[in-house]
Amino acid sequence: MAANKILVVEDDQFLRELYEELLKEEGYIVDLASDGDIGLTKLQAGGYDLVLLDIMLPKIDGLEILRKLKESPPKSTNGPVVLLTNLGQDSIIKEGFNLGASGYLIKSAMNPDQVLNEVKVFLNKANLAK
Repeated sequence: MAANKILVVEDDQFLRELYEELLKEEGYIVDLASDGDIGLTKLQAGGYDLVLLDIMLPKIDGLEILRKLKESPPKSTNGPVVLLTNLGQDSIIKEGFNLGASGYLIKSAMNPDQVLNEVKVFLNKANLAK
């Protein structure tokens, strides 16, 4: 089976590099975007098995990316979109679900092992649904 391809859209350089390192160590193919514009362009090209999408981003935020993808779907389908968020954004998370997100991770509350575990859970669900 081919390695899963994961897109990480995160403007915080430390977190972006942390997620990249974590996921690559597990054998995933990792693509990165440091702002909403880049993230949207990559998502519209499509072909990702999983997308970790920060809500708060420069240029275009995560929810706006989801809105734009609904308006013009990607050329090649993407797997589940998991929102990266911080505590206290419940209404934003709810809107994210309405726009098609599959789940969310609270960045400040999760250690690297928990993040990896969640990534595996979302990928397994997506693979079972195929």
